[in-house]
Amino acid sequence: MRMNTTYLRTLIGLTFTALLVSSCGKNNVSRGTGWSINSKSGGFQYNTDFEEQETGPGLIFIEGGTFTKGQVQDDVMHDWNNTPTQQHVMSFYIDETEVTNLMYNEYLNWLETVFPTQNPDYKLIYEGALPDTLVWRNTLGYVEELTTNYLRHPAYAEYPVVGVNWLQSVQYAEWRSDRVNEFILEREGFVKKDVRFNEVDPNSTFNTETYLQRPEVSYGGKTDSLSENNTPLINSGKRGTVKKDTATINNYAKIENGLFLLSYRLPTETEWEYAALAMVGDREYNTYRGKKKYPWSGEYTRSSDRRREGDQLANFKFGKGDYGGIAGWSDDGADITIQVKSYPPNDFGIYDMAGNVAEWVADVYRPIVDDEYSDFNYFRGNVYTKSVIGEDGKAAVMEQDELVFDTLPNGKVYLKKKPGTLVEIPIDEEETFLRQNFTESDNRNFRDGDKESTKKFRDPPDENEDGPKKPESNMMYNAPIHARVTYDTEGNKARKVDKSSKRTSLITDEVRVYKGGSWKDRAYWLDPAQRRYLPQYIATDYIGFRCAMSRVGSKNKIKKTARHKRSR
Repeated sequence: MRMNTTYLRTLIGLTFTALLVSSCGKNNVSRGTGWSINSKSGGFQYNTDFEEQETGPGLIFIEGGTFTKGQVQDDVMHDWNNTPTQQHVMSFYIDETEVTNLMYNEYLNWLETVFPTQNPDYKLIYEGALPDTLVWRNTLGYVEELTTNYLRHPAYAEYPVVGVNWLQSVQYAEWRSDRVNEFILEREGFVKKDVRFNEVDPNSTFNTETYLQRPEVSYGGKTDSLSENNTPLINSGKRGTVKKDTATINNYAKIENGLFLLSYRLPTETEWEYAALAMVGDREYNTYRGKKKYPWSGEYTRSSDRRREGDQLANFKFGKGDYGGIAGWSDDGADITIQVKSYPPNDFGIYDMAGNVAEWVADVYRPIVDDEYSDFNYFRGNVYTKSVIGEDGKAAVMEQDELVFDTLPNGKVYLKKKPGTLVEIPIDEEETFLRQNFTESDNRNFRDGDKESTKKFRDPPDENEDGPKKPESNMMYNAPIHARVTYDTEGNKARKVDKSSKRTSLITDEVRVYKGGSWKDRAYWLDPAQRRYLPQYIATDYIGFRCAMSRVGSKNKIKKTARHKRSR
């Protein structure tokens, strides 16, 4: 009996000690002031239990590191546009597979549901997002069934979506970001269940940035509305309201909660190449054992693994008139694209980083990397903007029924802004004054390395011309007639240039990089270092995309430990 009493006292003591430690631990006391954090009495509220960023749907974690970006094998094309540079990449996330027809059809279905196409303006929204299925047509080939079946038919559901241009890929990523964060709000109890189905219309869609800056006007202002039984129409989840004195007020998720995921986006060229190479599988301590030509180990396109020996490791064009090999043995399993995950993943666990379809990345194309390039998360394409602040001191939001369209050079119309999104403008002197790290909003031309090849090199900008004041913005890399400099009677220099509007290299500020080989490409293009470019409004039957996401916080998901411990 005495032993039981002693045991009970010990148990009570240990329990009390555990409670005391937990109440005085990191979650409650500020090391700065000694005040309580997250006290029920009030004061500073913060998510001190946050451990690491949640991995979003479809994503794979990529631990960042250093690698050699660019061509490390023979450059048989002699493009000289991928000179090797050493780069460091921050940890990030990337899609396990390319975006499939099934994934893209979910997007189209949402657009058609929320923006009924009976309205002519809404019809333009839907049509602007539709992939161009006519990319499959070939004047001397019969593939007409693909134009009507490839996007919609369930036989192709898990095949990569094609016929999407760069702009459509970016808009899909933006839509995906909002839908995932909208679901997280519901899952965490900030909004009532099924709000995303029942309370959404063209003027009350959820936008992450608007919710974070102006939550009271999110969902088209419905967050302040009450239902028939006098409960909040939107914020009626278990965490959607809080008691303050005798009143019940809306409670909104904030950045400090750490709930929202960062934006889905296109990967940068550096991120894509790093993820495709997956040098992590060829690493020994702090060095790489050798160079990799493909996303898999080895110098050949066939597998040396005993279970798959001789099998092709990607879907590509073997040679002229040979898109898959001889049926029944050396066939790669596809003549056009193929179902994702048909081949083994690389050492990061990512599928189809070579073959199947080439993929859009975020970068603006330039053939030359400046000698003073950034060696940390290199990216060309930064355009910095800021929110417009209204007279009430709050961020301005696009008004209901306000739609902003743009017409592309190929005549297609696409939606730039929809109701409920923040109004943004380029940054100005207020942000750039006395800064050393950036001086202007549009940095696509920053030290592009080849201004000499423009028609108007050294010419001052014409203040009467519309458009960008930088001469290289409109006439980038248009080859001039070889210099024939003459002088008039007053000594003024005259220089004859090529006035043809047809001669162009196509390299402008709206030309984007795409990476990786496709079902239409020879093995040469399977090398992750290879890079090509097209105008951002062009779609093809061999370019698709996958999304990426930045990582906040720690570089690693698991704590590193020494591989070899010395014995004492």
